[in-house]
Amino acid sequence: MKPKLVSLLLGLMLVVLGSAWMFAQEKSDNKSNTRSITGCLSKEHDSGSSKEYLLTASDGSTWEVRSDAVSLADHLGHTVTATGVVRNSTAHNLKEDAKDAASDAHMKKGNTEHGHMTITDVQMVSKTCEK
Repeated sequence: MKPKLVSLLLGLMLVVLGSAWMFAQEKSDNKSNTRSITGCLSKEHDSGSSKEYLLTASDGSTWEVRSDAVSLADHLGHTVTATGVVRNSTAHNLKEDAKDAASDAHMKKGNTEHGHMTITDVQMVSKTCEK
């Protein structure tokens, strides 16, 4: 009887821990799918697409951005606040966690972020970009 009880308790623990892990993953994915970033919008030089732009934030992070919802071309050379959805957010979050860990361990000097976003809204902050 004792082995059955131990097996039952172990099984119950696995279910509870698995559920908690899945809930934490879902919660962490949802919090970072959408971001608002303020920075300078420029045309990405290496892009083969006329819809690809580069958003460079004041912290040095860079974002390759595109949008079907708003005209980014109207804001070239402006400082903007762009809100959008991080493309492939799970992989992006894993990459950023690894960069944070390397920075915390003093293995890296910089920790600037780079990602890809699909912009859903853009607000002009200034008609120029400060350098």
